[in-house]
Amino acid sequence: MSGPLIKREQFLSLFLNDTAFLDVRAEAEFAKGCFPSSHNVAILNDEERHLVGCCYKQRGQAKAIELGHQLVSGDVKAARINAWCDFAKHNPDSVIHCWRGGMRSNLSQQWMIQAGVNIPLVEGGYKALRNFLLAELESIVQMTDLVIVGGRTGSAKTPLINSLPTGIDLEGHANHRGSSFGRRVDEPPSQMSFENQLIIDCLKRRQQHPNKTFFLEDESQRIGPIVIPLNLWQKMVVTPVIELEVPFAERVQHILKEYVTELREEYAQAYSEAEAYLRYKQNLLDSLFRIRKKLGFKRYDELKIIMQQAFDEQLVGDTSLHEQWIAALLKEYYDPMYDYQLEKKDNRVCFKGDRDAVLAWAANKNA
Repeated sequence: MSGPLIKREQFLSLFLNDTAFLDVRAEAEFAKGCFPSSHNVAILNDEERHLVGCCYKQRGQAKAIELGHQLVSGDVKAARINAWCDFAKHNPDSVIHCWRGGMRSNLSQQWMIQAGVNIPLVEGGYKALRNFLLAELESIVQMTDLVIVGGRTGSAKTPLINSLPTGIDLEGHANHRGSSFGRRVDEPPSQMSFENQLIIDCLKRRQQHPNKTFFLEDESQRIGPIVIPLNLWQKMVVTPVIELEVPFAERVQHILKEYVTELREEYAQAYSEAEAYLRYKQNLLDSLFRIRKKLGFKRYDELKIIMQQAFDEQLVGDTSLHEQWIAALLKEYYDPMYDYQLEKKDNRVCFKGDRDAVLAWAANKNA
């Protein structure tokens, strides 16, 4: 008994339409890499997969398959089929896959058909979908014009990127702001999941705005624990740069808003009031600690005291003292580092201006 099959020529439409993927791989496989619209209900969970794998090595394929059927039987099997069918009913255009479109997804599909629910199976599974995306990224890198948006720390480059129809928010996909202070409340995605999300975003924007220039923020190759794919990075480092110019006082306020006010709100939404404050405070203290050697230990100690005092003032609703350590870090650490990097790419800078001027330039570029 076999159901419908999704072939490679249909993969693009799956991603453009945010098709729901029923991923029946084990939890560890899913955590290593998945798609934004994926839902994981394993046919063999991590422990069961380990046992079957050991059996395969020791006793061969037939015995391993037999053990798999023993482990997933009775109430366990019924519960998984019910979960799959419930997902399919809530996502009527969903498709199912495992790692390579082999035994696990075929068996899952057959059991669902027996339960009265029939959804297509992806030929080649996750591996085929992943390889398709990597090939599409290579095409995008080769065929799409890029412009890099630069600017000193605190220039609000990311909001500007997100306001552009063809802006690609690398930091958003990485769930990290890209600096020593860049950690967010939630953990970054896995490297493969980041790449999947990034490529799908590019595919959608290319579909919506064909033959238009993409705008990306000026980043190092590593954004926190995430690495920008090599082929994209190699193009970014030879791409024209536009520099966003923002007055120093405004930059201090942008940093205060993102790294103090909004960061505390993020923690408040994720934890109880007391725990949220402690985690938010520790996040900033840890961030300062990570750059202590570059600051010098004496200056680090001075700024830590200012930061601690700012936390105390913040408890009574005053965040203004945070401006002192923010301004000091911009002047003494981030601006010199940016100026050094800018010297190396000065020949690539094609435009400088404030936010309105940069937006007008970008609009004209894609007119």
